[in-house]
Amino acid sequence: MEYEKGYVYQLMDQGGPTDNREPYFREAVDEMMRARTLCAKANAAMPDDPAYVGYLEELFGRKLDGVRILTPFICDFGNRVKFGKGVFINHSAILSASGGIEFEDGVMSAPGLRIATINHDMNERHTRYTYGKVLVKKNAWLGMNVTICPGVTIGQYAVVAAGAVVTKDVPDYAVVGGVPARVIRFLDPAEQKE
Repeated sequence: MEYEKGYVYQLMDQGGPTDNREPYFREAVDEMMRARTLCAKANAAMPDDPAYVGYLEELFGRKLDGVRILTPFICDFGNRVKFGKGVFINHSAILSASGGIEFEDGVMSAPGLRIATINHDMNERHTRYTYGKVLVKKNAWLGMNVTICPGVTIGQYAVVAAGAVVTKDVPDYAVVGGVPARVIRFLDPAEQKE
């Protein structure tokens, strides 16, 4: 069967499933290799060498004006990540981005961020995958070693405490923590600065 270019991404956007044995999955494999190669090049550059930014710009297919990403950094699908303005991703982030990740304006993360947008089928775990886009809304703050699971939205101005594992949506202005993350309290919207 013939598949049009981009078919695998249409399946990912619908939540899957995809099957890595199917010919359409080759496009995903090629993107993973491209992304891993560019991340390896960025990570091999000295931190004070601006060349690493060029590799990341190639990875994401856009200028990173107003976006700052510190290495080491790993992302398997650069073509599936969107950034707003003023985004800061501290070192040691791992973005498993096949299902799509969007960072709105002003998002910041501490070191060790982990975002997963893919999951394995419980019965056919070696070949079938499902997906869920992760959206991190305006001015959210993600603490050190936060893990965000597929399909989660982090609300605007939300704070996710260090070490939290986020398995469900976080409301706007919420402070969450724990494993799994739970709401601890809410911030006063009137006190939040841009």
